[in-house]
Amino acid sequence: MVFAILLALAGLTLSAVAIYYSVIGLTAVFAAAFWPVVVMGTTLELSKLVAASWLKAYWTEIPRAMKFYMSTAVVVLMVITSMGIFGFLSKAHLDQNIVSGDVQSKIAIYDEKIATAKGNIDANRKALKQMDEAVDQVMGRSADEKGADKAVALRRSQAKERTRLLSEIAAEQKTISQLSEERAPIAAEVRKVEAEVGPIKYIAKLIYGDNPDANILEKAV
Repeated sequence: MVFAILLALAGLTLSAVAIYYSVIGLTAVFAAAFWPVVVMGTTLELSKLVAASWLKAYWTEIPRAMKFYMSTAVVVLMVITSMGIFGFLSKAHLDQNIVSGDVQSKIAIYDEKIATAKGNIDANRKALKQMDEAVDQVMGRSADEKGADKAVALRRSQAKERTRLLSEIAAEQKTISQLSEERAPIAAEVRKVEAEVGPIKYIAKLIYGDNPDANILEKAV
């Protein structure tokens, strides 16, 4: 008796969950008519349960034509249930992809800004190195005091430019530090999304091999 009650509760719970996600999924597929789809989907799901119960109770008594009709109706309603559940899961996957795409775009913008700042630093350091080489060349051309004086004079003439370049390097380094701090929480969100997509990637690898692209991930779904 207890087992029968548990079995009935499990069946009703399964049916209730299937009805809920199926109806939600159907509203995702036909979003323009939310409430009509809710009413229709709920009615169809309840009708499926009643039809299946009726078939089981009167299977030996009803004519063959009625068996065929009602069985076909139940199968069609089961397909609709499956379609609704698939619609719900597909919507969840698409919503996840939208979030992932937005986050990846933000990361790309930050990476581009950081790369630009690093490029500016490299250019300024290269300019400073060229200035040092120019001073070394002047020193190397003459071993007397005049050569040293010329080198000192050249370095003094570079002082203003050197100060500007060093200031720009410091400013770009500060910019990189700030951008990296702003990028960190977004990168953490990317890792979170990648963890959520992990099971799909695993399925895609099993079916399509290693390194599946975005199109293959969609096929896996």
